Amino acid sequence: MNETVNEFWLKISSNRFYKQLLKEPFTYVTGAVLLAVFATAHLAVFSKGWGVTSAFADWGAWLYRLAGGNVDQWAYFSSEKAQKTLSSGFLNDGGSIRNVGIILGALAATLFASEFKLKKIKSKKQVVAAVLGGLLMGYGARLANGCNIGALFTAIASLSLSGWVFGLFLLVGAFIGSKLLAKFFM
Repeated sequence: MNETVNEFWLKISSNRFYKQLLKEPFTYVTGAVLLAVFATAHLAVFSKGWGVTSAFADWGAWLYRLAGGNVDQWAYFSSEKAQKTLSSGFLNDGGSIRNVGIILGALAATLFASEFKLKKIKSKKQVVAAVLGGLLMGYGARLANGCNIGALFTAIASLSLSGWVFGLFLLVGAFIGSKLLAKFFM
């Protein structure tokens, strides 16, 4: 039985399609085409551009409500649409399901490519940099009304000037951030 299973995995791992689709990275052109196809399909099905960070605000509101808080009077959640999203719950929110799909898809891709690794934390500075960077990115994405998906790719694909402005400041921020990272955390 064990030999049969091993033979099966040996055959699969030597298969050309398995290697191309699950082991080796896609080319940039393939990635761009897939991104364009999925973004177009999303727009056709949901009649709105693809976004990620709006669901995170809802996640925070749901957690705050679980802790006994009330967000009904907050400007962001005062609209009828936002109230409907909050009352329908996590499993009925398409943005939340897509975000979970992105996370699980990234995990699956990492596992299929045999690239999953648990790394030892080198220092407390590394933890501080990661937590601070993540918080600043999340805060910035909400201030910018989107992240690289909604405020950059979707905006540019919709021929919006705001996407190009976002992209310019994204490059500036990445440059400054990499200089600060190299100076203080390396």
